[in-house]
Amino acid sequence: MSFPDITPELKAAMPELRGRLLANQSLAELTWFRVGGPAQVLFTPADEDDLAYFLAHLAPDIPVYVVGVGSNLIVRDGGIAGVVIRLAPRAFGEASASGDIVTAGAATLDKRVAEVAASANIGGLEFYFGIPGTIGGALRMNAGANGGETKDVLVEARGVGRDGSKHTFSNADMKFVYRNSGVDPSIIFTSARFRGEIKDADAIRARMAEVQSHRETAQPVREKTGGSTFKNPPGHSAWKLVDAAGCRGLRVGGAQVSEMHCNFLINTGDATAHDIETLGETVRERVKANSGIELHWEIKRIGVSV
Repeated sequence: MSFPDITPELKAAMPELRGRLLANQSLAELTWFRVGGPAQVLFTPADEDDLAYFLAHLAPDIPVYVVGVGSNLIVRDGGIAGVVIRLAPRAFGEASASGDIVTAGAATLDKRVAEVAASANIGGLEFYFGIPGTIGGALRMNAGANGGETKDVLVEARGVGRDGSKHTFSNADMKFVYRNSGVDPSIIFTSARFRGEIKDADAIRARMAEVQSHRETAQPVREKTGGSTFKNPPGHSAWKLVDAAGCRGLRVGGAQVSEMHCNFLINTGDATAHDIETLGETVRERVKANSGIELHWEIKRIGVSV
């Protein structure tokens, strides 16, 4: 499937644009599941100013979506109408430390933030070592693992609004809740500052090793997956509910509930986005029937179904 090419009119309306515009660009290779259709337009901004310029000149009726490394994302098979923005590591992937503060661009890998912090003897950010996403996603979803969450360490975040305006958000402004932020969904985060505490370097490295070991032994990290599929309901573990409903190993087409960790769905090789999403919905139905508890998706799903 393909969409009408609107890149010529976008370029004409934005003569000073420095980033790259691509029409009908496949998104499958940008997601960990390796599924999904194309983006009508894929825009890679040159820097924050270029992003702001683009958004300020983009017609307000054109939908905008943001993708990072696609580790927690399903792009549906019909693709995405409108503009998909991808912040490239070259422009948004720097991270540095000073005192007990780590500053990172939104395209910086969470794992890299933990490494930069450790190199500066800054503790408290080790949990990021086990999260396979970027800081932009961590800000939007209050990403957490192994006893830590983004809300515990964030000082402030920067972002650009749909109208091209630039904003700075304090920790309180972010209105963090479990696996979400209360900031306007149209805001595109560009960078953040985190505060840890100066600790013994060996203790920090030991904690990071624990985080890595837990991830490798408990999660299907070498599969085509999207991370934790469902949020943990209050007082419950999603994987235990999925297992109790008899869904371990359940398949739909080329999609399967992981045998290793029941809260992970995997692409066994030839799954479509429809297979994966249908499997997830089937799991939700079975859990509800078995326990009376409704699971909510943690993985983001965007685009058009076919």
